[in-house]
Amino acid sequence: MAEQISRFDRFMNHPAHSFIAYFVRLYLAWVFISACIHKLVDPTGFAIDIATYQMLPLVFINPLAIVLPYVELGTGFMLMIGLRARAAALMVCGMMLMFMIALSYALMHDLSISCGCFASNAAAGSDPISGLTMLRDSAWLILAIYVVIFDRRPFGIDRLIGKKTQQQTPAGEK
Repeated sequence: MAEQISRFDRFMNHPAHSFIAYFVRLYLAWVFISACIHKLVDPTGFAIDIATYQMLPLVFINPLAIVLPYVELGTGFMLMIGLRARAAALMVCGMMLMFMIALSYALMHDLSISCGCFASNAAAGSDPISGLTMLRDSAWLILAIYVVIFDRRPFGIDRLIGKKTQQQTPAGEK
């Protein structure tokens, strides 16, 4: 049993995970920063996109259209620079689940709409939601889960802060 635990621990703590997760984080950062650009430029169009899903009361649509793009931008930036990378990946997981619930709702109700992820409905009439949209979002969710689980010493600011803290800690205090 002890041999299995040590193999498991070696796998979970393998240094390659930080390297792999770094590129996964950069990719997810690119996805989320790319997705927020049109929403920041045209919050009215994004509010219309949210409304077309027919899930939320009208009172929540404008605040969500204003806040969500900044959450996506901040999350993408945190992933990119490695600042609280696992927390940012957990935010990606939450957003992906939220998006997938909205997609499922729209697909169940046969709504003929565009995703609204990377362009508004008006500009992206050729991007209708489908099972492929759900598959794409599932892949991004899996990548974010990988970062949450395996990126224990992320490349970036978190690692630099950790090294400084270790250097400043006297040897007897560990």
